[in-house]
Amino acid sequence: MKLAEIYRHLRPDILQIEKEIELQVQAEHPQLREASTHILKAGGKRIRPIFVLLSAQYGDYDLNEIKKVAVPLELIHMASLVHDDVIDNADLRRGKKTIKSKWDNRVAMYTGDYIFAKATEIATKSKYPQVHSILAKAMQEMCIGEIEQIQDQYQLDQHVKQYLRRIRRKTALLISVSCELGALVSGTSAKTQHALKMYGYYVGMAFQITDDILDFVGSERELGKPAGSDLAQGNVTYPAIYAMSKDREFYQKMQEFAAEPSRYPLQVDDAIQSIKNSGAVEASKDLANKYVNKANKMLYSIEEKEPAASLEKIAQYIGNRKY
Repeated sequence: MKLAEIYRHLRPDILQIEKEIELQVQAEHPQLREASTHILKAGGKRIRPIFVLLSAQYGDYDLNEIKKVAVPLELIHMASLVHDDVIDNADLRRGKKTIKSKWDNRVAMYTGDYIFAKATEIATKSKYPQVHSILAKAMQEMCIGEIEQIQDQYQLDQHVKQYLRRIRRKTALLISVSCELGALVSGTSAKTQHALKMYGYYVGMAFQITDDILDFVGSERELGKPAGSDLAQGNVTYPAIYAMSKDREFYQKMQEFAAEPSRYPLQVDDAIQSIKNSGAVEASKDLANKYVNKANKMLYSIEEKEPAASLEKIAQYIGNRKY
């Protein structure tokens, strides 16, 4: 099943949120407006607004109130991608030029800052004061996650717990907050809010682990960037950690690369093959599926069952997605 089929019944509301996002990035300054629109038009699954909408179905569903958190969450995600591309020196995002590639680093950084600012402005319009503190805390944690990724770059002997802590902040947190805020602004019980928050956390972990698998098994057309690009930039993910623990020769080659990346550039095709041969892809899928199962258990703990089917299907989709 395709992702769009799972939330087909929400299509009109998603289109409204999409229009609102497009409206909010129309900056007065022409270059900011053009750059902000560029990242928006690059596409994306809009996973975070979708989780807000689905979680809000557990309570009193009011789209006008829901938009005040769904739009900021997607804008925060977009802004983080703009900054990521500067840090990673990435030229492509979803198969299109990044803002830093089309303009320069300065334009990219200020565009990301502008989009962050728009997100916080919109969130202030919510009648739920908790929204502001939850979003502010999430943004702080995301920044810590980015710093951790920089610090962990080229570190081969990192523990799996280190990797999991990093992806919790980088990816899982914002999906978790999407579910939590959807439940919050629809007036659900504290118990339901917590269950959906944890569901989002587990789904977010599975999402990032699957993303890290796809970096080695996906094509450039599917990924929108060259396969193996994360590892080539020194970002050590779970498949690489697993493969190095099983393949001594691969670990030694990675040591040479990590010690002097400019002198011993990563042979990406060879690294991908070593990772595939080690059983790392299968082990990573098993780990992602464990998080998917934990996510579904959180859904089963919620008394209101009606929206659970869509959320369960999305969790399964994320665990098995191909791009």
